[in-house]
Amino acid sequence: MCVGYKVGFHVSIAGGISNSVDNAKSIGCTAFQIFSRNPRGWAAKPLAPDDVAAFKSKLAASGIERNCTMVHMPYLPNLSGPSGEMHKKSIDTLAGEIRRAGELGIPYLIIHLGSHLGQGHEAGVIQLINAVNLAIDLEGRKGADVMVLLENNAGQKNSIGATFEELRTILDKLQGARVGICFDTCHAFASGYDLRTTRSVEKTLDAFDKTIGLKEMKVVHLNDSKGILGSNLDRHEHIGLGNIGGEGIAAFLTHKRILQIPIIMETPIDEKRNDAKNLRAFCELAS
Repeated sequence: MCVGYKVGFHVSIAGGISNSVDNAKSIGCTAFQIFSRNPRGWAAKPLAPDDVAAFKSKLAASGIERNCTMVHMPYLPNLSGPSGEMHKKSIDTLAGEIRRAGELGIPYLIIHLGSHLGQGHEAGVIQLINAVNLAIDLEGRKGADVMVLLENNAGQKNSIGATFEELRTILDKLQGARVGICFDTCHAFASGYDLRTTRSVEKTLDAFDKTIGLKEMKVVHLNDSKGILGSNLDRHEHIGLGNIGGEGIAAFLTHKRILQIPIIMETPIDEKRNDAKNLRAFCELAS
């Protein structure tokens, strides 16, 4: 465990959401992220009251702060796509995830912003704004304390939210809603924001602060990148082993804002490393 940092991983909910707390504790997490249901389907069973109660009880006893937990949206919704059945289902899924996070007492819901599917960035942003506002209106009392976090993307074709300027525009248009930013290091690097050196980290975070405001950054997804700078490739690599590298990640971790907020690694699990080894690598770079 790295003293001073709130750090962990996306962990499994297999066998029940309450098991996520055990899974997080077993690898030394002081923060963790989950899916609240199967991320690869549209259907979601209601949360079981016993499992919700067990989750809250285990979390309270774990030593992990409630504000260091987060839910990630499933993969299928496209909140920036054109109107139609798919967009309606995406809004309904977002509303459902806000409710589910609220039932669990989890304060953050992280969303991918999606693709305009060739309709243009302005149209995509409008669709996204409408989707988030409608979902928040639909979610009801149980999700009232949940903040929706917009995750920057890697700049793939037709995607929404790769630049700090576009994220600021979206935040401005969502004024009054409970929204913030989840900053993904791999996505930022892939979309052209350099994070390889102390100087480049300072420059990128200064640009974020001037354009968006560091106070809007509520969670970090800390991932190295298999792609090169500006490649638009969303491929995560182990901490310090990718094209961002150890120097850049170490510099990023010393920034005062990063010390204040939860850090989630979404690194691979393969023959090179598992989560425990990535946590050790994190601690070495953070020391």
